[in-house]
Amino acid sequence: MLDAARRHKSPRLVIPDNIVLLSLPPYAPGLNAVDNIWEYLRGNALSLRIWNTYDAIVEACCQAWNVLIATPDLITSITNRDWAHGRI
Repeated sequence: MLDAARRHKSPRLVIPDNIVLLSLPPYAPGLNAVDNIWEYLRGNALSLRIWNTYDAIVEACCQAWNVLIATPDLITSITNRDWAHGRI
């Protein structure tokens, strides 16, 4: 599944015969699970805060990401889509 990025539409992109590309609409948070990951991080780990330096922002983002990837069940709950399993 691809978002609407130009690089996904490049004529130079070589697509193997056993892969089918499915393009998403330009904004489709219900379809693109990664959008929900970023929404979760913004809402739960990176909002309502002020950082004094760029390094502090990077540290907060890395810490939030590390907490998220340490909880695979949470990632599954955020990104699970019934339609992807044929359960519409």
